[in-house]
Amino acid sequence: MEALGDVLAGDGLARAGNRVRSALRRSASRTMRPAEAALFTGLVIGDDALQPQWMVAQFRSSGLSHLTAVSGQNVGFVMAAVLPLLRRMRPLGRWAATIAVILWFMAITRFEPSVLRAGVMAMLSATAFVMGRQATPQRLVGLAVTSLTLADPMLVHLVAFWLSVGATLGVCTVGPWCAARLPGPHWFRVSVGVSLGAQVGVALPSLLAFHRLALVSVVANVAAVPVAGMVMLYGLPGGLLAGVLPGWLQRLVMTPAAIGTRWTATVAQVGSALEPSGSAAVVMWCAAMVALAFTLFRGHRSRSAPQHVPF
Repeated sequence: MEALGDVLAGDGLARAGNRVRSALRRSASRTMRPAEAALFTGLVIGDDALQPQWMVAQFRSSGLSHLTAVSGQNVGFVMAAVLPLLRRMRPLGRWAATIAVILWFMAITRFEPSVLRAGVMAMLSATAFVMGRQATPQRLVGLAVTSLTLADPMLVHLVAFWLSVGATLGVCTVGPWCAARLPGPHWFRVSVGVSLGAQVGVALPSLLAFHRLALVSVVANVAAVPVAGMVMLYGLPGGLLAGVLPGWLQRLVMTPAAIGTRWTATVAQVGSALEPSGSAAVVMWCAAMVALAFTLFRGHRSRSAPQHVPF
């Protein structure tokens, strides 16, 4: 089907966002393979338009497709990057600058459903902070969803919005509950707890939209998310800086992002290859649920048992 219509330049914010996206695409295409360059822009700003279908399928079957959709993690990394500057401002000026940075990032990502949820939550959190109030994540999710659906009721029909809200609620509620009951060091319990919480939160939307749940998703997320987070944090300033540098310096600046992007793609590829299908998937899901329930129950008993201190 062909369409004919006017092409508008857009306002200043839209033009600025287009320049940022174009600069990141140029930096990635000059220093990475085509598929990995498309993945890089997906990780950093959710621009997965050039991502090949085979890579989309690998990320979906390994439970990592959320990495190419801009979320609260991306917004958090952007705010972390500008935090040294914000700390130098007075409270009201810091709040205004925070709102401006969030709106700028939302414009770069073209106001995708997931970034709308994350951006509105971040703005509500900043507003509560400057007013001297402390809002719980669950309350922020409720306020963000309510305000967004009142502004645009069509959001309730978008799968990306379901997944974003579900994953956030799972991380906020189920994640800490699982982390408190899992064995092992703190960093491991938190990583696995967050992954489990997110998977519980997106279980129903994933079954309704994609008719499947990835069995390898928890392991794949633990292996990929920290490295993908580094790419999200480093990719935006690094990609913009690389765009104004000559060839060898451009490749040098983009090397950390290229390594992280390739690692994330490799985890998705391996996870997709290991993901069972058919009756094997049902059997392995049952075994995984039994093992997880036993681990959580055992961890809860060991932590709730009275501790005897020798005298």
